[in-house]
Amino acid sequence: MDYTGRISKYGDGLLRSLLFEAANSLLTIVRRPHPLKDWARRLRKRSSHKKACVALARKLAVIMHKMMVSGEPFRWPETVEIQVQH
Repeated sequence: MDYTGRISKYGDGLLRSLLFEAANSLLTIVRRPHPLKDWARRLRKRSSHKKACVALARKLAVIMHKMMVSGEPFRWPETVEIQVQH
């Protein structure tokens, strides 16, 4: 196991790369609103783009694992609530 900071390099390298690319695409290319995207954008404001992508990639991996276990398909939310910060 190789650690760089608090992020481990454990697991398949190709899978980690693909998850990172998916997270990066969701943050930079996808225009539709999604709660995960909003969460990662707030994280990016506090940290960096790369760290937000790694955190979002982990969330995507957890969601995909849960989908595989339950057999439930991914559903994009119908409506997204916009939170106004004061």
